[in-house]
Amino acid sequence: MNTETKTCQSCKQEFTIDSVDLTFYEKIEVPPPTWCPWCRMVRRMAFWNERSFFRVIDTEGKSILSTYPSESLLKIIDKDLWFSDAFDGTTYGMEYDFSRSFFEQYKELLEAVPVPHRSGSNLVNSEYSNNADNLKNCYMCFNSNTCENCMYTVFGSKVKDSIDTNNISSSTLLYDVDTGSDCNKVFFGGEVDSSYNSWLLYDCDNVSDCFGCVGLRGKKYHIFNIAYSKDEYMKKLEEMNIGSYGALEQHKKRWRDLMLRVPRRYYSGVQNTQVIGENICHSKNVKYCFKGCSLENVAYSQALAPGVKDSYDFTNWGINAELVYETVDSGTNLHNVKFSYQCVQSSDIYYCLISMNLKDCFGCTSLRGKQYCILNKQYTKEEYEAILPKILQHMRDVPYIDSRGRIFTYGEFFPSELSPFAANETALLETANMNKDDILNFGLVWREPKATEYKITLQALDLPDHISQTNETISQEIIECLDCHRAYRVAPVEFAFLKENGIPLPRKCHNCRFKDRATFHNLPRWYQGSCTCNGSASLKGVYQNQAEHFHGTEPCPNTYVTTYSPDRPEVVYCEQCYQQEIV
Repeated sequence: MNTETKTCQSCKQEFTIDSVDLTFYEKIEVPPPTWCPWCRMVRRMAFWNERSFFRVIDTEGKSILSTYPSESLLKIIDKDLWFSDAFDGTTYGMEYDFSRSFFEQYKELLEAVPVPHRSGSNLVNSEYSNNADNLKNCYMCFNSNTCENCMYTVFGSKVKDSIDTNNISSSTLLYDVDTGSDCNKVFFGGEVDSSYNSWLLYDCDNVSDCFGCVGLRGKKYHIFNIAYSKDEYMKKLEEMNIGSYGALEQHKKRWRDLMLRVPRRYYSGVQNTQVIGENICHSKNVKYCFKGCSLENVAYSQALAPGVKDSYDFTNWGINAELVYETVDSGTNLHNVKFSYQCVQSSDIYYCLISMNLKDCFGCTSLRGKQYCILNKQYTKEEYEAILPKILQHMRDVPYIDSRGRIFTYGEFFPSELSPFAANETALLETANMNKDDILNFGLVWREPKATEYKITLQALDLPDHISQTNETISQEIIECLDCHRAYRVAPVEFAFLKENGIPLPRKCHNCRFKDRATFHNLPRWYQGSCTCNGSASLKGVYQNQAEHFHGTEPCPNTYVTTYSPDRPEVVYCEQCYQQEIV
C-alpha cells in the first residue's frame, strides 16, 4: 500500500496519509495536507460559532443580535436586507494583486463586505436561534430544523416541547438528553432510543417506566437495572423523591457509577459497514469521523447531517453534499466545495465564506447567486478560467506565513488569524475539550467574556431544594451559575415545564448544562484498543458476563480503533461481546 508519513506543521507530530487518502486528493486536485487530522479539525472549528450571540451595531446603526462579535471588525447587515435586491456583494470586488499573498488580500475583503447577522429561515417566534430552519416558538436553538416549543436545543430535528437536548430527532417532552430518537417524556439521559416515561437512561432502547438504567433493551419497571412489578416500581419511585435537587443528584451519582460497570460498545453507532468513528449511523466506508448519519466514503469529518458522500475534512452540516474538502459550517446541495465556510447550495467554489448559490467562484465572501467571481469581482467565463490557474500557482509561489511561521499555500484552509471569532466563542471548547492554555498554545485567540450587566439576585445554592417549594416568581430572579458564576434565568415557559414534570430547578446556566451533556461522548481522538472481556467477566472483574461468548473462558482476542483511551475506567467490549451481553 502506497502511504506517506509527514510531520504536522502545527503540532510537529508525525501522521500518515494512506493510499485511499492520496487517491481522494488526486481526484479533487489538491495537494496532500501538511497538518495532521486533529490540527486540521481545530483549525476549521476556530471558524465555527455553534451557540454564541453578540450584541453589535449593524450597518444601519441599529443594535442587533449577531453571531459575529464586534471585535471581529466585520460589518454586520440585517439578514433580510442582505437577501434583498438592495445588497450586492460584487460592488466590493477587488482586483487580484499578484504582488501580495492571497490571504492578505482576502483579509481586506472580509473586513470590507457586510455579512448577514445570522443564518436561518422560516423562524416563527424563534429569533434567538441560528443555523436553523422551520422553527416555531423556539429559544436558543442551533443547527436544528422542524422544531416547536423548544429551548436550548442543538442538532434537533422534529423535536417538540423539549429543553436542553443535543442530537435528538423525532421526540417530544425531553429534558437534558444527549443523542436519541423516537422518545417521549425522557428526562436526563444519553444514547436513548424509542423510550418513554423514564429518568436517567444511558444506552437504552425500547424501554418505558425505568429509572437510573444502563444498557437495557425492551424493559419496563426497572430501577438501576433491577426489575420490579408495576406497583413496586411506582412505590419506590415515590420514595426516591426525585423532585428534590439533592435527592436527584444522589441518584445521578449512583446512575453514573452503574455506567462504569455495564459493558458498552467500543463505539457509538448502528447499521454501519466499514466504519471507524464515534456516533455514526447508517453509513458506509467512513473513517475517523465524529457524529454523522448516512455518510459514504467520508473521512476526518465531524457533525454531518445525512447525505454526505466522497468528502474529507468536513465539519458541521452536509445534506446532499459531495466532493467537499476542508470546509466548515456549510451544507445543502454542495458539489466540489473546497476551503470554505458557511456556504450553501454552491458548486465548484474555493476559499469562499458566508455565501449561497455560487458557481465557479474563488476567494469570495457574502455573495448570492453569482458565477465566475474572484475576490467578489465579476469576470466572464473565459476570463475566470484563464486567471484562476495563475492565482493557484501564485498561492504556491507567494504563500502566507502566520505569526507562528506556519505556511499557507494552496491546499490549506484559512489561517486562524482570519477567523472572526475567539476560539472560546466556537465549538472548540466542548468538541475538542480545549482550555485557555491549549487554545493559546495552538496560536488561537482567547477573549474573556464581557462582564454581565445583570445584578445577581440569588445564588444557585440558595434555590429551593424541591420543585414544589417554588412558584412562577422564580423567573424574576437572576441566578448565579454554580460552575461559571455567570448570570442566568429560569424563563417562565421553562419553569412551567419543570413544574409540570416534577424536575428540580437547574443550578447551572444553559452553557454549563450543555458542557455536562457533552461528556456523554468522547473526544474525536482515536486509539488502538482491545476488548476488555476477559472470559467470564470483564477485566478486573467489574462486570460478570451473563452469556457464553465465542472465546469461552479465554480473554477476547478482538481489537478495534476506538475513542476510549486505554486508561479509561469504563467496561468497553467489542461488537461481538457487546451483542452477547446487551442486545
